[in-house]
Amino acid sequence: MRHASVQVRGLLTREEMERYNALMEVGGYLEEQGRHDLAWHVQREIDILILPAIERLKEKGRERDRENLRYMIDNGLLDDDDE
Repeated sequence: MRHASVQVRGLLTREEMERYNALMEVGGYLEEQGRHDLAWHVQREIDILILPAIERLKEKGRERDRENLRYMIDNGLLDDDDE
């Protein structure tokens, strides 16, 4: 099973994290049993589950970029029209 990144896991809600951990446990068990055909479906569910956290991470990055741009403009490092 492929784990989500630490950054993505850190942005999961409590409910999402509980579901993520349960799915990882099931997927790990299936892999131990050699049932990779079924583990693939569990991995797909995990990939869908973490999509909202990935979007939250992207938004944090966009917000950081906006703050950096505001800082640069406010401190004369960049003109308003240099965007």
